[in-house]
Amino acid sequence: MGSISGVVIRALLANIILTRCSGLSVPTHHHRIINNVVRDSALLMVAISPPDLGIGTDIGTDSDKNRSGAMMDTTGIALSGLKGKALSLTDADFPKAKELKAVIPKDCFIPETKKSLGYLSVSIAGTAACTAVGIKLLGLVGLSKWTLPFWTAYSAVTGTVAMGLWVLAHECGHGAFSKNKKLQDAVGYIIHSIMLVPYYSWQRSHAVHHLYTNHMELGETHVPERYEGEGAGSYAVRKFIVSKFGLKVWGGFQATLHLLIGWPAYLLIGATGGPDRGLTNHFLPNPITKPKQPSRELFPGKWKEKVLKSDLGVAAVLACVGTWTAFRGFKQVMALYGGPLIVVNAWLVIYTWLQHTDVDVPHFSGKDHSYVKGALHTIDRPYNKLDPWGAIDFLHHQIGTTHVAHHFDSSIPHYKAQIATDAIKASFPQLYLYDPTPIPKALWRVCKGCVAVEKRGNKWIWKNNGLEDKLR
Repeated sequence: MGSISGVVIRALLANIILTRCSGLSVPTHHHRIINNVVRDSALLMVAISPPDLGIGTDIGTDSDKNRSGAMMDTTGIALSGLKGKALSLTDADFPKAKELKAVIPKDCFIPETKKSLGYLSVSIAGTAACTAVGIKLLGLVGLSKWTLPFWTAYSAVTGTVAMGLWVLAHECGHGAFSKNKKLQDAVGYIIHSIMLVPYYSWQRSHAVHHLYTNHMELGETHVPERYEGEGAGSYAVRKFIVSKFGLKVWGGFQATLHLLIGWPAYLLIGATGGPDRGLTNHFLPNPITKPKQPSRELFPGKWKEKVLKSDLGVAAVLACVGTWTAFRGFKQVMALYGGPLIVVNAWLVIYTWLQHTDVDVPHFSGKDHSYVKGALHTIDRPYNKLDPWGAIDFLHHQIGTTHVAHHFDSSIPHYKAQIATDAIKASFPQLYLYDPTPIPKALWRVCKGCVAVEKRGNKWIWKNNGLEDKLR
């Protein structure tokens, strides 16, 4: 079993690198770089990032709209709780950005610093309380192999609470925390540095993710692997594992790779990022390999300096962690810091993966992609039902239950996102994607069924021939 797993791991890592470096070059729309906005033909602005990010695109005009791709071969397509809704949509169904923005109350776009700080205090207090309990329990239960289950549970609780801080730092990166830019960046920089996230580097790459959501070449995070034949890539690896050990083993393998390794792999080599940017590293200002589209470099111009500024924060935290380890030992550091951080990272992957991925949610190439189409292929899910009280959804500031609105305009603070969500759902019910599938079941379905996509019409569809009934 050990040798087989080694082969599988090497195959998947090699595939990550090959996918990142050698994706097919597909023509894309010309995108105009403007002052941190997305612009349609009527020049209406839609915020996707703070005002100095320097990212924008042309949304498109009526001439772009058509009904192509409404019907397709459904062989090998499994269905989620969306029941194929996203596959039935055509270009003509999507509104212009100005039409979508017009239905959202204007107040939704205004951050309130005092309210943001209030939510920050809740997350800080919760995380601090958990940490205080952990420090107290060090002397009571100790650190040994016999107390590993206890400290695992402690990490699960503390990491879940601390995820709220990550979400608020994420909001700072979008410019949705406060109109006071210095305060906003200070909060985001400190929190993300403590969690070993390079703040400005991530700010840039995450805005690119918003701009190119579900884009096959330029997307940033969870870009699918292309199906290249029965004997190629991860599709072949899944086929082998399923034939030898069953689909559950494959699902568990995928869950382990994504939840434990996925986030560090993304930061270090751009794992699951769009192939046309080449290999990227969030701690290096230049790409590791030459991108197929140099003009789409992840960190252009002034962002190279900001990458280095981000590195300083992470380096300072690593120095503190190293000193802590030297004086108190590795076990204590893992119990109070490393374990909870792994849980925070796992939550982050769960959210980003499930927000844009499911067995019947398509991706798009080049000219078939648009900003609005990408945003409206985001999926809201019932995180408020993860526990009987909705506590996790509250602690995580509703990041997963109101993500459609956030992806359309990320300047909307989380405490106003539900109002925006209700407005979008009421005005565009045929476009709003909500999957009622319980989160654990949805995650398990994605782990098993989202491996490789093939082109059908103008959509890239997850290929699951023979497994459709097993993914319900």
